[in-house]
Amino acid sequence: MSDINTVVQVLEKSVDPKFAKDAETMLKSMEAQPGFPITLLHVVANENVQHSSRLAAALYFKNLIKRKWINEAGEYQISMDDVKMIKSEIVGLMIMLPDSLQLQIGEAISLIAESEFPNMWTELIDELVSKLTLEDLVVNKGVLKVAHSIFKRWRPLFRSDELFLEIKMVLDKFAVPFLAMLKNVDSLIDASLQDANKLKLLFENLLLLVKIYYDLNCQDIPEFFEDNLNEGMSILLKYLTFHSTLLEDQDEDEDMDLVIQVKINICELIQLYTTRYEEEFQKYIEGSIQIVWDLLNNISTQPKNDILVSKALQYMTCVVALSNYQQLFSNEEAVKKITELIILPNITLRESDLEMFEDDPIEYTRRDLEGSDVDSRRRAATDFLRALKESNENLTTSIMMSYINHYLSLYNENPRENWKFKDISIYLFCSIASKGSITTSAGITSTNLLVDVIKFFGDFIYPDLVGEVSSPILKVDSIKYIYIFRNQLTKEQLIETLPLLTSNFNDLNYVVYTYTSITIEKILSLRNPMNHQELLFSKSDFTVEVLNNMLMNLFKLISKMGSTPEKLSENEFLMKCIMRILLISEDSLKGSIVGILQELIKIEELISKNPSNPKFSHYTFESICIILKYNKENITDFFAFLKAPLFSILGQDIQEFIPYAFQILAYILESYPKEQEMPIEYEQLIRPLCSPQVWEFKGNIPAIKRLLSAIIEYKPSAFQTSEDITPILGIFQKLIISKVNDILGFEFLETILISIDINSLKPFLNQIFIIILTRLKTYRTDKFVKRFIVFLSKLSSLELNPELNKNQWNSSVVIGIFESIQAGLFEQILNNFILSSITKFNNLIDKKILVVGLTNLIVENYPTINDSEIAKIFSELLKLLNSDSIENYKSINENAEIMLELEVDDLSFGSSFNKLNIIQLKPLDPISGNIRDKSTLVEFFKMKIQSVDHQYLFQLIQSLDDECKSAVSALGIA
Repeated sequence: MSDINTVVQVLEKSVDPKFAKDAETMLKSMEAQPGFPITLLHVVANENVQHSSRLAAALYFKNLIKRKWINEAGEYQISMDDVKMIKSEIVGLMIMLPDSLQLQIGEAISLIAESEFPNMWTELIDELVSKLTLEDLVVNKGVLKVAHSIFKRWRPLFRSDELFLEIKMVLDKFAVPFLAMLKNVDSLIDASLQDANKLKLLFENLLLLVKIYYDLNCQDIPEFFEDNLNEGMSILLKYLTFHSTLLEDQDEDEDMDLVIQVKINICELIQLYTTRYEEEFQKYIEGSIQIVWDLLNNISTQPKNDILVSKALQYMTCVVALSNYQQLFSNEEAVKKITELIILPNITLRESDLEMFEDDPIEYTRRDLEGSDVDSRRRAATDFLRALKESNENLTTSIMMSYINHYLSLYNENPRENWKFKDISIYLFCSIASKGSITTSAGITSTNLLVDVIKFFGDFIYPDLVGEVSSPILKVDSIKYIYIFRNQLTKEQLIETLPLLTSNFNDLNYVVYTYTSITIEKILSLRNPMNHQELLFSKSDFTVEVLNNMLMNLFKLISKMGSTPEKLSENEFLMKCIMRILLISEDSLKGSIVGILQELIKIEELISKNPSNPKFSHYTFESICIILKYNKENITDFFAFLKAPLFSILGQDIQEFIPYAFQILAYILESYPKEQEMPIEYEQLIRPLCSPQVWEFKGNIPAIKRLLSAIIEYKPSAFQTSEDITPILGIFQKLIISKVNDILGFEFLETILISIDINSLKPFLNQIFIIILTRLKTYRTDKFVKRFIVFLSKLSSLELNPELNKNQWNSSVVIGIFESIQAGLFEQILNNFILSSITKFNNLIDKKILVVGLTNLIVENYPTINDSEIAKIFSELLKLLNSDSIENYKSINENAEIMLELEVDDLSFGSSFNKLNIIQLKPLDPISGNIRDKSTLVEFFKMKIQSVDHQYLFQLIQSLDDECKSAVSALGIA
């Protein structure tokens, strides 16, 4: 077992920045030692160790579980003794930990439970139930945390028999003690209203009980909870009106207290019941509406209440949508009351909002414009107002317009002092004018026909866009109006507004120029309403001067952010706008493109010193890729500029950027002039790319595969000897046996088999196919079987592409390899995999490759394959060709597709692969040049089939069923 004192010493170093990297290396070297994971747990539990070291141990333990508990093949990466010890100790240990450590160990338990619970950790629920008591609230809190960490996994899952069996097993053991706990905590709260410490502990327990209540009901209402609904809800609903001066600090503005947190979770729970289990919950809904209404009318405007107000408004929004309760909200008095008591107070800007606008503008922007303000008062109030409008559009629109006109008149009386009234008017108008919700990618697609969006723009928005405003927030409102209603403005109107928007790049206000960059970026990504396969704007719509001017202003704004990597990369919206402008520009900026590339390289080199904003970094690399893509004739010059920063990323081991560097290096080589020698730098990469260490980081794998494939394709002569080929075949084997990377394995193998001289590969061919067959036998998946069949079909289709087929691959060669492994083996593959999977393909290109490959298989091998099997293949091909399941290749604008793929809202630095969409590599399609659509595919099929011996073909057709004979006739084969 690992020595606990040694582990503590290394953990102490890990929290010191000077020694952190060395400490991490030492900890990784200890991972192979038996007992290391359990030693980490013992450090976490040891009260004599410094808290910082205990927290470091907890974090390292959680990440170790995430990385090494079970791999893609379902195999444990730590010893079985450690697995057993962890499962036997972790629950009891977590229960006794302080909150900060419980959080990390709770996440580790949740990770373990994903693979172990319930089948391989059957005793877990029994252990939790055995530790619940009605006396020890500290222990109970720990038990409930463990329970919630396991049960919350159910919330996002799709319904399945397996999931319901798991929930039922938990309910059978946990439901009764859970309800007893809830009733006990409730009674103890009533008895402890004057005991601050006990009340705090009770509310910590209550908060977890409410969360678990939701967990246990998230998929369906269990019979137990339905039978005990009155007991459960009578307890929970009363806490929406609960107040305690011992737990609630009226002077605290920001931090949520326990009472607020409990109320938030109760609002979520009653919304679940109202929307999902309306019939069972019906008798409580009107009471709930009144309670939530009172809550909203009696809550302060302090920021700490924002999420609670939002959840309460979300509940009211869901109720308005229910037909049984719309009458409560559909008369003039009710709408006016709702507007004055709920809508207006929650959309009016507060001092805290203005402070955020000034002091934290990037957060203000993200919350308001980019849709991250899901839990903000304004967004929730807007959604509630829209729901009211949907239930009675005429009444709500009429009432709202009266308020809008009233506030506009107040603004006009004193624009300098009353600017907030105009802000309210614009916000209300946008809310009632929009149909549906605002999406960041598309904007509003339809509007309320009872209002005139364009007239409002001309009367009230345009003046603020071009003139002086009494508050920068009104300037932001005018920009945001264009952002929201960009789909309603014509192309000509948008072109007219762009210079007005661009002028805001010279505004000193952070939010103003940030909103401007977001709005311009969204305008440039609009699609043509007449043809959604095309973009609305192209390079011909802008002069080079206009494009360069926008780019230079954006680069100046980025440089103004600060000289540190963190400040420079803070505002990803500016870099995203640069990326869009470059994409629209395509190849039109040739005169300034080198300078633009140098600006991007300068930014990349600075942010690489401390990558802190994944989105900013991603857009920077995508922008570099756009320049490469549309200026390929300068690729050798660009490589000269880029090789130093790219190899610096690799040399300094900047993990966040290494996948980007590999992808760009691969694309450069893929685009490099074939008549030139491969740059020596690539040759020097071969050995490092084949070393096992570089493949350990999951986020690197697709990019390394692509780069190594590019090298093999460009210079296959570098892989002639057994010493050259063995390492890359080892990589293929590593990829193909992985459930996560097996598709990459097939792609890599295709490169090897097509590029490297067949004479050098011959000694390895049987072993290559045995590796694939072994994976098929040990743990096949539908995905793997389909990729295997497409792989065989590609090799059988290469005759259509002589430039690729230097190794003379065809179906007979493929069958010959299988037969050389074992006589009759291909017939087994045909029956067990190919014939049973033909109908499972959905991807269009895969279907076409399948048709070509199987057609070649019939024509080239019919004398050696059993007649009944030939007939089966022929039948399946006829059904495919005679159906609508194989349509034409889409004729699409490539940029329009890329625009959609560039939405990367979930980007982060970590173990996942961040693909550069601009230079993404499409899978090998050997038939693309010859078979463009269904008609050419049918012609190919007819031509090949008619080359078969006529007597054999006649007999084959006669053996078909009537449906297939009709298909033969329809295709004109016989």
